[in-house]
Amino acid sequence: MAEEYNKLLDKLYKEVKQVKVTKRFEIPEVKGHIEGNKTIITNFSRIYLTLRRKPQHLVKFLSRELAAQVSIEGDRLVLNRKLSSEMINQKIEAYVKEFVICPECGKPDTELIKEGKFMFLHCLACGAKHSVRAKIV
Repeated sequence: MAEEYNKLLDKLYKEVKQVKVTKRFEIPEVKGHIEGNKTIITNFSRIYLTLRRKPQHLVKFLSRELAAQVSIEGDRLVLNRKLSSEMINQKIEAYVKEFVICPECGKPDTELIKEGKFMFLHCLACGAKHSVRAKIV
C-alpha cells in the first residue's frame, strides 16, 4: 500500500506545475542622494506606505537610531547628516523587525495599538499580540 502511495505521489509531483516561492513583503531600498551635509531620501513615502506605518513613527525611530535631526519635506525625508544608504536600510530593517513583522507567524499584516503607557504589535493574520520594547510614540 505504501508503494502505491509513493508512486501516485511521484506521478503527482511530475504533473503538477511547480510554483516558485517569492516573498510577499519586500522593504523598498532607500533611494536618495547627499546634498552638502544632508542626506535626502526621495522615496520615503513609498517606504512608510509599504510598511503601513505613520511617517512620524518611522521618523522618530530613524532620528534616534541614526543620531540625526530628521524632517519630512513632501515625499522626501531629510536627515541633517551624511549617511550611507546601506546604514539607513539596516535601520529600516531593524524597524520592520521590531514594529512590523509578527514574531509569532512572521507576517507583516500587523498594526500598532497603544494601551495606556504600553505599545503592542497586534497581528491581523494570526491574532497574536506582543508588547513592543522600544519607546516611540
